[in-house]
Amino acid sequence: MTDKILFTGGAHVVGGSNGSARSTDGTLDLPLPAPHPAAEHLFAAAWSACFLGALGVAAGQRKIRLPETPEVDAELDLLQGADGFFLRARLDISVPGLDRETAQELIEAADLICPYSKAVRGNIEVELALA
Repeated sequence: MTDKILFTGGAHVVGGSNGSARSTDGTLDLPLPAPHPAAEHLFAAAWSACFLGALGVAAGQRKIRLPETPEVDAELDLLQGADGFFLRARLDISVPGLDRETAQELIEAADLICPYSKAVRGNIEVELALA
């Protein structure tokens, strides 16, 4: 089976004090006067958006209707240790309108579905918390 490309995201980023980031489709157009903390903010936003999509897929697979819009608050820490720079993440996920057990099940399933979660699994410390 050949992998099917569902979407390709692209961006052009310019460094320096007048730096910026612009997506190829124009939906993202931001000033980036410093590479950090911009990189961590962008990664947190992208991961959160992807995680919400994965949460919807997980709910659909289980035939669970999400009664309200879920939300993610993400924090991405840039740390420096003996081996250099590394990241640590916390995602606080709110799934209003569902009982805690069902919401937790969906969060765990979404973590297995989300491509961003897959990309970082085993590479950085991640905490997923039901808010």
